[in-house]
Amino acid sequence: MNLSARSLATTSLPLLQAVVALAILAMLWHVADGPAALESLAAADWRWVALAFVALNFQTVLSALRWRLTARQLNLALGKGLAIREYYFAQAVNQLLPGGMIGDAGRALRTRGQSGLMASGQAVIFERLSGQIAMFLTLAIAFLITLVLPGGLDWPQWLSWSVAQLLAAALALPLLAGAATRLPGKAGRSAVSAWQALNKTLLSRAALPGQIWLGIGTTLCNLAAFAFCARAVGVVLGPGAITALVPLILLTMLIPISVAGWGLREGAAVVLLPIAGATASAGLAVSVTYGLTFLISVLPGIVMIWAAPRVATRKSQNVQPTGDKRTD
Repeated sequence: MNLSARSLATTSLPLLQAVVALAILAMLWHVADGPAALESLAAADWRWVALAFVALNFQTVLSALRWRLTARQLNLALGKGLAIREYYFAQAVNQLLPGGMIGDAGRALRTRGQSGLMASGQAVIFERLSGQIAMFLTLAIAFLITLVLPGGLDWPQWLSWSVAQLLAAALALPLLAGAATRLPGKAGRSAVSAWQALNKTLLSRAALPGQIWLGIGTTLCNLAAFAFCARAVGVVLGPGAITALVPLILLTMLIPISVAGWGLREGAAVVLLPIAGATASAGLAVSVTYGLTFLISVLPGIVMIWAAPRVATRKSQNVQPTGDKRTD
């Protein structure tokens, strides 16, 4: 691929992702009674939205602390303030730009100075992986409970099979990763190195307790925020729906074909929330409320990045010189 073709692909992909998001939202407006969803949004109880805003900010702070813990296992020291500022900024970039990973790549680049890009990149990747593992485990446990116990969710057969296959694929990934370490040559050595780093950052005695508690915390914050947004538009979700359906809805945001999961998340909510007794239009309203609240919740990251150089400048100006003492 020559330079001009590569440049065209780089510029056209974000545009295509934005078009995909808008196209899905336009389709959902027609099939899920968009005007009714808009009425629910207009009548939203902002007290519940405020609670969702708080929960999402807690989620960002806990995620930043998880990143700091992960980085520490790779000999990459991050101060709490720096980790929180960088995580907020990365979240803001991920929400505003297509792809959903540009902000994460940015924090890896900006923190590469101490141990190199390999270590900073692994810290970002394994931190995100830790969060997704916690969400997948929540989904797996809740799916099995609601599927087996009386009074659980009435899973459609096609959906229960799809979720079972998704969870089976997720469980197979560690086996595939372990098998990759036995490959010959450079591929095997790279797999061994990645596997060792993974064990050190997530599974070692020094890291595992913190990863567990921070994973539980971030997952609960995300699920609570979605449930609060649902209450804001008049939808009450039970524990089974929150722990089994909401993770499925939020996991669609990982598919990098739209902007910050817009459209995909709303489509999943329109399909899945009726299982919990909501209407399709209510599902659309809930997801849009969550998306807008999430977008607003990461804006402090821009303020933090903007303010940080000014704080540093003021501190440097306040430092008194130590040499050339004068006595009059």
